Amino acid sequence: MSLISQRIMIKKSTINTSAVNQHIVGWLKRYADNAKVSGFVVGISGGIDSAVTSTLCAQTGLRTLCVEMPIHQAESHVSRGREHISQLKARFENVEHIEVNLTPVFEAFKAEAPTFAETHKLHLSLANTRARLRMTTLYYLAGIHGLLVAGTGNKVEDFGVGFFTKYGDGGVDLSPIADLMKSDVVALGHYLNVPESILKAAPSDGLFADSRSDEEQLGASYDELEWAMLENENGKSAGDFSGREREVFEIYQRLNRANQHKMNPIPVCIIPDEWKKI
Repeated sequence: MSLISQRIMIKKSTINTSAVNQHIVGWLKRYADNAKVSGFVVGISGGIDSAVTSTLCAQTGLRTLCVEMPIHQAESHVSRGREHISQLKARFENVEHIEVNLTPVFEAFKAEAPTFAETHKLHLSLANTRARLRMTTLYYLAGIHGLLVAGTGNKVEDFGVGFFTKYGDGGVDLSPIADLMKSDVVALGHYLNVPESILKAAPSDGLFADSRSDEEQLGASYDELEWAMLENENGKSAGDFSGREREVFEIYQRLNRANQHKMNPIPVCIIPDEWKKI
């Protein structure tokens, strides 16, 4: 067993779940009040991040619209999402639910889009198209009901490896859990009584027609990536590690470099002042 595996086995979140819970709920209330909106819309995937985010939004007492947006979805994702929504509606009177079946929309897009040979890039582009269709749906509903789109990304995804779709699940109004590591989100999920089926499920972005996990796509678990993110912040380099530790660290650095375009502001070409005046 590698050293990193040993660390992962004993790794525990150290957050004060009660204090963090109250802090985020208060932050959400203040933001909604300042924005003059009546609540939030959250896309529900059947995963821990969306379950925690929607529960935090529900705790504000403001309108919380949970949206299912299946696109050839794995049945396990659908059942977990519905279990969570049913539980949330039973606990909070301000929670509402709607399902928008985007499978026909996705298929119509594919039918009209140019046809290309089957490649990894094609499948990835179509996966990102799913995320962007969902973003469009959330903003459609937010616009109609006067709500804010609450993001569900955690710190490792949003600021570590950039594991999200630009203008897809990355297109949100506010991010309640983006300063929490995945292990922190799980700890908060236990505190918030998120369904056990979700707490135990392998994380998955749900952007493919199967139930492939995030770890299968990334090449490392979130526990490993958290470790690498912290070591990177401490100034470590790949040469400081060997074996699986080095492999994970290099995966983290490669993804972090490749996805800077998602994590940094859009570049703007600044025109010198003297050229703006004739």
